[in-house]
Formats: sequence, C-alpha cells, structure tokens
Amino acid sequence: MSLAIESKLIHGGIDGDETTGAVCVPVYQTSTYKQDGLGKDRGWEYSRTGNPTRAALEKLIADLEEGQYGMAFASGLAAITTVLSLFKQGDRLVVSDNIYGGTFRILDNVFNNFGIEYTIVDTSDLRQVEEAITDDVKAVYIETPANPLLTVTDIRAVADIAKTKDKLVIVDNTFLTPYLQRPLTLGADIVIHSGTKYLGGHSDTISGFVVVNDKALADRLYYLQNAIGGILSPWDSFLVIRGIKTLGVRMDRHVENAGKIAQWLEDSGYVEKVYYPGLKSDPGYEVQKKQADGAGAMISFVLDKKYDYRKFFENIKLVTLAESLGGVESLACHPASMTHAAIPKEIREKVGIVDELIRLSVGIENVGDLIADLKQAIEASAV
Repeated sequence: MSLAIESKLIHGGIDGDETTGAVCVPVYQTSTYKQDGLGKDRGWEYSRTGNPTRAALEKLIADLEEGQYGMAFASGLAAITTVLSLFKQGDRLVVSDNIYGGTFRILDNVFNNFGIEYTIVDTSDLRQVEEAITDDVKAVYIETPANPLLTVTDIRAVADIAKTKDKLVIVDNTFLTPYLQRPLTLGADIVIHSGTKYLGGHSDTISGFVVVNDKALADRLYYLQNAIGGILSPWDSFLVIRGIKTLGVRMDRHVENAGKIAQWLEDSGYVEKVYYPGLKSDPGYEVQKKQADGAGAMISFVLDKKYDYRKFFENIKLVTLAESLGGVESLACHPASMTHAAIPKEIREKVGIVDELIRLSVGIENVGDLIADLKQAIEASAV
C-alpha cells in the first residue's frame, strides 16, 4: 500500500513489534545476542553492527527519503565523517560556500590532513559548479537551503552536471527534512541529516542519518558505519522514532510561523536584510518552490545599523540564545561566534556571514508572542 508522507511518518519503516504486538518498536537495550551455534545467529550478533531498534529507525528514514538503504549515527557529524571516509588521498570535493561550520571544520582540519581536498563555490551558480568539477573531484557536497544564509541550490541541475562527469552528489537535507524535500528523487546519490534537529524535534537527543539508493554504495557505507563505529544507541533510536511521528504537524506549524515572521521582519524597518527562501524577494524563491514543499523554518537577518546585535541577544526573552535548531522552541544564535566560528573570518565575511548576522530557528510557539519578543528585543537594542 502506497502511503502519503504524513502516514509514512507514523507507519513507515518497521511498524510496531510483530512478536508481542506492541504498537511502538521496543528498545532492544543489549550489546550482544545469543547464537544457536557457531555461525548460527538469529539475524543479530553485536549491536554496533546491528540492533533491532536502530534497524527500525534506519528503515523508516530510508522510506521517508524514498531511498532503499538508511544508516543511523550518533550525531550528524558522525554521519558526515562516515560519508567523507568514502574518499581517499588525492580526492577533491566541491562544497557549498556557506555550510554548517562543523562540516567545514572536519573537512579543513581533519580530512585535509589525509590529503582529501575541497573547493568552495557558490553552488547556486551552476556555472561555478561546472567549472569547479576538475578530474580529481569525486563529489559535489551541498546544503540547500544552506546554513546560515539559506542559499538555495537547484539539486536536479547540479545532479545533471555531476552525472555527466561521473561524480557523486551529496545533499545535507537537515533544514527541510524529507517532509518538505527529498533529494534522492531529484538525482542526489547520498542524503545526510542531523537528526538532532527537526527529526528528533525536541532538543533532547543527538543523531545523524545517511540514505542512499545504490546497493554498492550502501555496502561501502554499511562497512564504514560498522568499522568506524559511530552508531546511534537503541534508546536514542527510540526517541527519534517517537519524534518523527509528529514531524508533519510540527513542520506545518514551524513553516507557518516562519513565513509570518520573515514577512514581518522584511516589512518592519528594523533590518537591513532577511534571508528566507519563502519570501518572494529571495533569489532562491522560485527554485525552492520547484524542488520542495515548503521553505522551512530557518531565518537569518541583519539588523539595521541603528541596532546593536549584542544587545538584541541580551534582551530576547521567549526566544532562547542557544546552539542548534529544529526543536519545538525558538532558538536564536550568532553564527560568526557560535555555529560557524570554525570558518576563518575572511571566508565567513566573503560569503556574507558577517558579525551582525542573526540566525533564528522558528519554533511552534504562538507566532504573535514570538513577534512581540523579537520586536521588544530589537527596540531595546537601539544605539
């Protein structure tokens, strides 16, 4: 039976427990499994290699992304590390010019040590992508919308370019989740998530995911998942399954709130610039509308010079100053000193991650209360 995404969130993957009839997948809190004889296990041997609770979640995320093979990890960066471990000395990746600071950090300070290079380009500019794909490039790695400037990249167009050159396309889909965007259906080879964010949805667990369609690629990733060992625990797997069940209703409210706040910011006279691909004034608006079912709930903005961003953070009350995003509560952060501090200042400022930039993860609170809090905090920051 073919299910719509709203139903897949609840009944996708492995639905319940056939042995007991439990509606929820049980937490198999075990490290190892009894074997019936030498070489005779019951499908499970050691929980780093495979665990029934984690397997249910892995099947679920694969179903949601319309993929065949899913893998769950202890964090988004554990997922990214495993994917980057596909590459070897002398390989190069083409990378979006504004990506999560942790992704840049691991490329620049870890994998660079092993001879894996990267080229940073504006992947929303297809000419730059095509020119950057040299013979040593093995993959194009994009976030769309990107973190934190919400730059939109045309996934299908990039995939078409990459395929003519026999290169992989990797898409970080954290900001939109499979509820709003499914990159594999647009030609991507690998989808990555930080499940810590919207998938878990309640700021109470950390996780990461990888989904692919190609079996040979999946076999390599499964090997690396087991060999590197950054797997998700049974309990955290249970929590993320529980979070995913409400993803649809949460994302509907997130997106509704974000659209209203972005429009209010643009019309308010308080800001110099608003970054949000749901605004018709945004350069990524048309591509976003074409490839996704919504613009997400992340907004970045730069206050007018009449206001001090440092005082803004001191005066927010309902919105919380914190790292991360995607929880039911609204969070604000300062990318230059928090999420993107690992990126050198000259690179940050070149792409627009200036000191005055504020990133807002819009929660599911009453939108009037959120706007009132933003308004009073901005007004209190006047210089």
